This record gives sequence, C-alpha cells and structure tokens, in this order.
Amino acid sequence: MKKIMLLGSGELGKELVIALQRLGQHIIAVDHYAGAPAMQVADDYEVIDMLDGAALDSIVAKHQPDLIVPEVESIRTERFFDYEKQGIQVVPSAKAANFTMNRKAIRDLAAIDLGLKTAKYKYATSLAELESAVAEVGMPCVVKPLMSSSGKGQSYIKKSEDITESWNYAIEGSRGDLVEVIVEEFVDFDYEITLLTVAQQAAQTLYCAPIGHRQERGDYQESWQPIPMKPELLEKAQQMAVEVTDALKGTGSGAGIFGAEFFIGKDDVWFSELSPRPHDTGMVTLAQTQNLNQFELHARAILGLPIPEIESLRAGVSAVVLASEEGDNPHYEGLQEAVSQERVDIRIFGKQSTRPYRRMGVVVAYDDLGCDMESLRSKAKQAADKVKVINN
Repeated sequence: MKKIMLLGSGELGKELVIALQRLGQHIIAVDHYAGAPAMQVADDYEVIDMLDGAALDSIVAKHQPDLIVPEVESIRTERFFDYEKQGIQVVPSAKAANFTMNRKAIRDLAAIDLGLKTAKYKYATSLAELESAVAEVGMPCVVKPLMSSSGKGQSYIKKSEDITESWNYAIEGSRGDLVEVIVEEFVDFDYEITLLTVAQQAAQTLYCAPIGHRQERGDYQESWQPIPMKPELLEKAQQMAVEVTDALKGTGSGAGIFGAEFFIGKDDVWFSELSPRPHDTGMVTLAQTQNLNQFELHARAILGLPIPEIESLRAGVSAVVLASEEGDNPHYEGLQEAVSQERVDIRIFGKQSTRPYRRMGVVVAYDDLGCDMESLRSKAKQAADKVKVINN
C-alpha cells in the first residue's frame, strides 16, 4: 500500500480516490475548503491554501506521502522539484505539473520547443498590453488567464469594445496569483477533441478513443465518445500528444493520464492545451465506454501497474448538471425522472455550495458502438435537464 497525497479534491479527484482505494491505496485529500468531494471518500484530509509554499511543505513533511498527485492549477508547483529530490513521486512529474499548470509554459513548449502547430498567440500583463496583443493577433480572438480551470475567465473578443471587459473577466477568473493572460487567434475549426493519452512507466503510450465536446462560457457542457475522425488526423494528434508528454517527463516517471486537446479542421490538427490528469470531458468514460475508465487508467499508470490495452466497448455521452444560483447545502429534485430511461446514469458530486453555472453533477448515457450519436446526446441532455439543484 502506498500513501498518496491528492492536491485538489473536486469531482475528478473524488473518482480518482475511489479508483485508487479499489487498488488498496491510502489517500490524503487536500483542498482550500473542508468537505470537498474527494475528502468525502478519502482516508484523511487537510485544508490549506495550496499557494502557500510553507503550508504545502508542512503537510508533506507531516504525512510523508509516497506519491503527490496534483488535481488543480492553484498550487505552488515549483515546490514539486524539491519533493522529487526527497524521493517522492510527483505525478506525472514535477516538470509536467509545473509546465501544465501554466498555459504560458505548456504553449511555449509545444509551439517553440517542439514546433507543433498551434493558434497564433501573444501574452499580456496589463490592459494596455492586451490591446496591443489583440491588434497583433487579430479579431476575433480568445482571451484566457494563464492559470485557470473549467473555462473560468475565458472569453471571446469580437470588437475593440470587448477588450476591457475581457481583461477584467480573465483576471477575475484567474487561479493563483498570476496577473497575465494569453490571447489566441480564433481557429476556424470543424470540431475539437480531447485525446486521453496514457503514459506508462515501463510500456508504450496508449490512447483512448477521441472524445468530442461542447463548451459554453469556456466550460465543458457535454462530451461524447467516440467522435469519428479521419485516421490520418487521429494519428497526427496522437503523435503530437506523445511528443508533448515525452518532453514533460523530466526526472520523474512521467506516468499518468493526460488530457490533450486539439482543434480539427481543414484536414489539419492544431494543438490547444494539455492537462496532466483526468479531464472533465473524460467523465464520459464513466458510461463504461471502455474497459477501464479514465480514473482507473490514471490509477494504474501512476502505480506502475500494467495496462495491456484500452478497448472501446460502447458509445457514451456525458451532460452536466448545473446550479443556477448561489447557496449552501443543496438537494436535488428530478433524479427519478432523469434515470427512468434505459442506459442512463447520474453522478452527483457532493459539492456543499452552489453558484450560477457551477457543475454539480453529470448524467451519462450509453448505447452500442455505431449508434446515432445525436440521438444519444439529446437523450443525455434531456435527462440532465430534469435534475434541479435546490438550495435549502
């Protein structure tokens, strides 16, 4: 049994804790507030500001974990290099966690160091710099905080009057203490995918079937697997993914699941982003679309357990359940109606407070491979819409 410290305890972390505990591991869940979803199922927990390096050092010294698994961006990731030197396995590596928690580092690695095709981009640390960057990149364009999650702070600039509002929104949505944004040209793509990429300690890299997804307000609303792709474009995305994940190994094992995002269009592939952990769009794998869901794959990879293959079993869709207002101690209505249809299931995350558009759960629906995916997406969305988040 290994002692594993999970830094970030949201819904993705909760499913990972369950997967790791089924393999006999001991989990300490950490977040900035008590009662976070992963804490509800972990063996132990700590509440700290993970941007406080001294506080982070303190709990690492207290628990002496064998592995540290980051699940969010707002962490003092530069401390990970010291932990690796102490013999602690950082997942997937200190370099990977440090680079991918900041859009600047991972984008420069992909575009400059590896020469991968990306959208044209610039950085800005002030409103004046943003205005200059927009003039160079052109409109329409996308503005994102360098450090954020779940689409927070992301917006589109279509005209010059949008620039000030986009700057303020990006800084409000930024995680951590960085006051800097990335400005990207708008890529005229046909669709976008998440390619869950599994790097193993002692075996070849594996790939899940590509996942399509739809966003609103920069945040994922639904995902579906598989999404049909031309074989040559899928192969190109896989090659890009392995190049980036190999470059992020550093002195660590580099093992774990990565959520690699790509734009697909005009018979070409653009690298977009990379997360060194299970991905929110990958919650579709909870519909048992493959022999091991993304959390089970991550658990096996970081523990060095073999993954002989990833087998696609059926088609699946996930659709989020959203809150509509601020409140505490929510309860849920409409669960019976939501799961009254065949091949539909639901996961309520267990978050103790709500705010507008906060993800509170996810509906998953499945059918046979080759089914009418549009009908399956509609089925999942209708089921999710039946669930109402009610504040006490």
